[in-house]
Amino acid sequence: MSKVALITGATRGIGREIAITLAKEGYDIALNYRKENEELESVKKEIEENKVKCFAIQGDVSNFDDCEELVKYVIEKFNKIDVLVNNAGITKDMLLMRMKKEDFEQVIDVNLIGTFNVTKNVINYMLKARSGRIINISSVVGVSGNSGQTNYAASKAGIIGFTKSLAKEVASRGILVNAVAPGFIETSMTDVLKDEVKEEIAKSIPLKRMGTPKDVANIVKFLASDDSSYITGQVLHVDGGMLM
Repeated sequence: MSKVALITGATRGIGREIAITLAKEGYDIALNYRKENEELESVKKEIEENKVKCFAIQGDVSNFDDCEELVKYVIEKFNKIDVLVNNAGITKDMLLMRMKKEDFEQVIDVNLIGTFNVTKNVINYMLKARSGRIINISSVVGVSGNSGQTNYAASKAGIIGFTKSLAKEVASRGILVNAVAPGFIETSMTDVLKDEVKEEIAKSIPLKRMGTPKDVANIVKFLASDDSSYITGQVLHVDGGMLM
């Protein structure tokens, strides 16, 4: 029987690449998205080309009731969830002195509380199955901090603490919980940067390039696989050596 992966924020960027990569490994895929967008059908089609099942489910991860319905739907369709990838995230960058309260709260609500909301609704199924993989997408900013990103850094640091604590809670039941901390990755978030800014960023990275969504997806694939069966509570940096 195929394994089932639920990926939040899965229609673009890193989430999209994770979904396609796991589909190529034979996983049936549950795609979560917040708003209708033009990428949804194309990613669904690309996943189904791998002869696996794929369902797309709309839902706002910052809304607990949406997450409850999301997980119920996936269980109804697939009868299980083997892998949860908490990828959904937003940025609202601004220096703290100019940051609006709502901009701080919204980033925390989606990135950190969203991770809690989905995991809370998935965990009982994994506990009953006595197996599962939970992979949370954090960021190097959650480790190092970054000017203009107090909200984002706080949310991603929170995900690291959440990951380590939950890993301790559920290890005895065969559930592995890890985080992936990407550095600068080429996505729509970085596409808005000017070329000269991207060049300066690349120069500051030991590997002299920005990462790709595939670089992140390959680590998620490893953490979802049996090859990672003795790894839990860890934060794997995918940053080209940026924070070494």
